[in-house]
Amino acid sequence: MSNVASFKLILLLLIAIIGLELLAKRFRLPPAAALIVGGAALAFVPGLPAVALDPELALVVFLPPLLMNGAYYIAWDDFKHHFRGIMLLAIGAVTFTTLLVGYCTHLLLPGLPWGCCFALGAIVSPPDAIAAKAVLERVKLPGKVMVLLEGESMLNDASGLVLYRFAVAAALTGAFSAVDAVANFSLLCIGGVVVGLVIGYAAIKLIKALSEPFLVIITSVLPAWICYIAAEELDVSGVMATVTYGMMLGWHQHDVVSATVRTQGVAFWRVLTFMLESLVFVFIGLSLRGVLDRIGGIERAFSEFAPAVTLVVGVVLISRFIWIFATDSVSALIATFLKKGGFQLDWRAAIIKSWAGMRGVVTLAAALALPTSLPGRDFILVTSFVVILVTVLIQGTSIGWLIALLNMKKDAQGEHVYLTEPQCWALLEAAQFSAVEARAYDSDGKLLHPRLLEQYGYRARISDLHRNAPELPVDARTAHYDIILAAIAAGREALLKLHRSRQLNDEMLHMLERDLDLQEIAAIHSRGD
Repeated sequence: MSNVASFKLILLLLIAIIGLELLAKRFRLPPAAALIVGGAALAFVPGLPAVALDPELALVVFLPPLLMNGAYYIAWDDFKHHFRGIMLLAIGAVTFTTLLVGYCTHLLLPGLPWGCCFALGAIVSPPDAIAAKAVLERVKLPGKVMVLLEGESMLNDASGLVLYRFAVAAALTGAFSAVDAVANFSLLCIGGVVVGLVIGYAAIKLIKALSEPFLVIITSVLPAWICYIAAEELDVSGVMATVTYGMMLGWHQHDVVSATVRTQGVAFWRVLTFMLESLVFVFIGLSLRGVLDRIGGIERAFSEFAPAVTLVVGVVLISRFIWIFATDSVSALIATFLKKGGFQLDWRAAIIKSWAGMRGVVTLAAALALPTSLPGRDFILVTSFVVILVTVLIQGTSIGWLIALLNMKKDAQGEHVYLTEPQCWALLEAAQFSAVEARAYDSDGKLLHPRLLEQYGYRARISDLHRNAPELPVDARTAHYDIILAAIAAGREALLKLHRSRQLNDEMLHMLERDLDLQEIAAIHSRGD
């Protein structure tokens, strides 16, 4: 396919994405499911050229920015608080699934070498960050469950790809050392974190020195790819490097990025991530044709692989339930023993975590990257594709219904108690009023800005009056000129203090910060800048 033909195909896919998104909305389906089905249908359109997804290119193009996007918005305080639970999923669940899938596959197909069986397990074990984000952002879950799933989806690719690397090497050479695997995994992860910290530090310093909004946005986005590529070139984890940078930028952006840049950057980032996520799922669907061509057609897929593929898919689904219920039960027993209370297992949260195991582009790319000489490559390729289809189309489509059935939105006990939106605004408006009051009089005590003092005093009184209300009254918050910018700065400082002291969660921080950004942009525009 020529470069011009490739560009035309991309344009055609973007048009198809618009139509598929509208269909998904019309029939209330997860867009990821509609895009995969639509891509699969497009793959067999007469006259449309076959699309061969380059696995290395797919990972480099799609994975870094989407990993960074998830890390940028991660609830940092909750991430630290639930780090043990995230690691149990990102490393423990992936390893357990790899071993169980490999063992069961070898029982069914004893002629397939152990290394190939475990390579299959490593390929299908890690839930995909892109698929998880595409599904989870459209459902409402308690904060703890959401942080666990989002944290897992960002970090488990590292463990899955490392296990994949060692399993393939063992299958080709017949040699494997568990000690070497653990040591190398630790070095890969630590090395990736170090690369992310170094590049992140340099990027944040450069962002501080820039003033042009477009340069700041580009400078903040490019390190996602730079971290991934640099880490992979140094033979450490590109996933860990990118996630580390994304978390650093998300933490420091409140201090180093202006309101104008943040507003424009968020708009640009949303469009970019939407296009990349959508193209990922369409390409997964389009790759069905190539998979079938590689194995000799759909007839061979059904006649030779159907029983074994069905078994592996079942093991993939069941293994996650086993691991999550086992680890959650042990955690509940330990908590019961330490607190000397009644045993309480949050079985509803365990069910949701077990069902939220969507696979995606990482699984497909790893399967496509298998050496052609590897025994059982066709079987592994078909199985990987079926696992993606089942988890995205069935789990991704039904998880919203399951959450509603289990009434998960009301089951948020035991989480850290944060301030409500009215309580936050009461504190912010009080800080803004203090800033205006200090600047409303001249050195002789003469009132220079009675209207501003009255306006901010009124807003502070109204916010304080409604601090315990379920919702804030509709109120137009307009701002202008220098004194209002000082008030906004005071409000922003109060907002960050609330967040740093764990009184404010990340979701509320971003929402209130967006309001302050809009006030600041309006003030700067009114001032004539």
